[in-house]
Amino acid sequence: MVLLHVKRSDQSQFLYDTKLDKTIEGLTHEIVNIFNGRLKIGRIAAEVDELIKYGPMYPPEILGLTEEQVEELKLVDPWEEKVTPSGGWVFNKDPIGRRNGRQPNAKMGEILQKTVDESRSMISKKLVESNTTLTYQTVQRALDNIRGAVTIVYPMGLPPHDNIYMELTNTEDLSGTQALNEIVEPATAQLWFAGHQMYPDKHLFDYLGRNDKSKVVIKLAKNGEGAPGREPILSEQERKHLMAQQYRRQEELKNLEKDDEDQYLNSKWADSGNLKRQLHGLDKVDFRSKFC
Repeated sequence: MVLLHVKRSDQSQFLYDTKLDKTIEGLTHEIVNIFNGRLKIGRIAAEVDELIKYGPMYPPEILGLTEEQVEELKLVDPWEEKVTPSGGWVFNKDPIGRRNGRQPNAKMGEILQKTVDESRSMISKKLVESNTTLTYQTVQRALDNIRGAVTIVYPMGLPPHDNIYMELTNTEDLSGTQALNEIVEPATAQLWFAGHQMYPDKHLFDYLGRNDKSKVVIKLAKNGEGAPGREPILSEQERKHLMAQQYRRQEELKNLEKDDEDQYLNSKWADSGNLKRQLHGLDKVDFRSKFC
């Protein structure tokens, strides 16, 4: 197995174990699925954070309107009574008017929050630092955990217009959002290694050789973005270590220069009377030991 450190631009994403005989086309598909799955979990988790505080979303016809406008237009949320959290709710008005304010009770909110936090940890970028690999099965398990928690709190289900419901059923509409720009489509995805594009009809060993114990950086890009920036020769940690060594060496040289300015006066070659004493045979006489 070869260990791939997957990056998007210069940002670490996850570690992925694979085999050298894997086709680049198949590898690209697997990496894109994990990458997009992590984005989906991030979007759902952000919405669940809001669900915990303000309850389900208003339907599109009410979304964004003020209370006065809703009353004037005589609009009613048909899902308000249908979607009730287990254990009841308390009112907590959404300041931006996206959700109906029916906040789940503390116990149900804790279930949602704990599950979301665990799911975030399962796909966190910090896994790279601990040398932990990520698989698509782990991403799916994180999604299933969130789905289960939402079902516990809302056994009748969330309204079909709620972003969480749409994300969990893969019916989300991200048009016009930044989230759409972050997604990488498998058809336009590219993998790059050492500044070279990896072509779909090739195998991984065509680029990495036959050493299946290696760890390499693979960069994910979209078609048309051009070649991602090359990795620096030294890592940030190695660069700091090298700079610290250089600083210590400079300090040592400064101290040696200071010592040389004075200590040479005590050397025999700097003694102007040394030659005269040698001619008289007095160079080995220790006067202090004779007269003290």
